[in-house]
Amino acid sequence: MSLSDTVRAKLEAVSVSTLTTVLFKRGFRSRLIQGALPIGGAGVRMIGPAFTLRFIPEREDLDTMAEYAKPTHVQRRAIEECPPGHVLVIDARGDASAASAGDIMMARLKARGCAGAVTDGGFRDTADIAALGFPAYHQRPAAPSTPIRHHPVDLNLPVGCGGIAVYPGDIVVGDSEGVVVIPKEIVEDAAAEAFEMTSYEEFAAAKVAEGRSIFGLFPGTPESRVEFEAWKRETGRSK
Repeated sequence: MSLSDTVRAKLEAVSVSTLTTVLFKRGFRSRLIQGALPIGGAGVRMIGPAFTLRFIPEREDLDTMAEYAKPTHVQRRAIEECPPGHVLVIDARGDASAASAGDIMMARLKARGCAGAVTDGGFRDTADIAALGFPAYHQRPAAPSTPIRHHPVDLNLPVGCGGIAVYPGDIVVGDSEGVVVIPKEIVEDAAAEAFEMTSYEEFAAAKVAEGRSIFGLFPGTPESRVEFEAWKRETGRSK
């Protein structure tokens, strides 16, 4: 799935926190990849459709450096086949005892125009990844080489990552607080609602700064919504 410029602009303007609330209102209680935080702290904004890689536990006769070097190796194929503009989502079974990937692979994704990478395991060479300015999210650094714990088995099929189901083409959004995965079927409506919610929260924050109580203001009421519409007109946000 490709994102329209309008939907992308709205997703760029809203937080992961707001998106989780919008999804909750639609019945999705858990769409945040648990434990995935940006390498380098604040991180770089990440938005794109999911392209998936799945690991299972290693087997000693199959997961060797000789096998890893082959061009058919599924992990290495993931780096070369993840489409530009997409986010590589790696199912590492929550295991950060060995790396899901390292800095060279992240640099290659960046060079190919990919939008980012997220694993529920860990990346290695994290200082070098942080210096790339490329969005990469994980649970913690994982120095050991991938084959020590992981065997890659398939690409671009549904996976579990950080406790949630991720389907190819779902929209992945990351910011400093984590990574949320939006079902592709509802992304346009979710982005529009999150954008409007963000605008309302700006209004509410402005009123709180003036000394207003949150009661009757946040969450919004029919009366506060009327005020909000007037505030948008006054501040030019209704355009």
